[in-house]
Amino acid sequence: QVQLVESGGGLVQAGGSLRLSCAASGRTFSRYAAGWFRQAPGKEREFVAAIIWNGGDTNYADSVKGRFTISRDNAKNTMYLQMNSLKPEDTAVYYCAATRTTLLVTATRQYDYWGQGTQVTVSS
Repeated sequence: QVQLVESGGGLVQAGGSLRLSCAASGRTFSRYAAGWFRQAPGKEREFVAAIIWNGGDTNYADSVKGRFTISRDNAKNTMYLQMNSLKPEDTAVYYCAATRTTLLVTATRQYDYWGQGTQVTVSS
């Protein structure tokens, strides 16, 4: 079992930056691929970024590629999402997630563990 807790959300102006953190319990998290998703009001949860267990490969949604960077520190059982050049359309609740597979997957249904979410609001 993996427990995930996001932090670092807040209110920023367009063009600003935020760094989200996802703290995982235990040591099993380090064996799993993981990712970030987001959900805006009235919209479905969507993929943002994913990272394999050792951080050696990543994948990004086209909407955030070049602006967001996913990383992880398995020694600290923590995953990060550095968000730069934020836009109002990035406003959403951001969730971290982990999958029991070793694959770099992007679908919500493929993830087994989820955090509670952290709000990111970008003003124009």
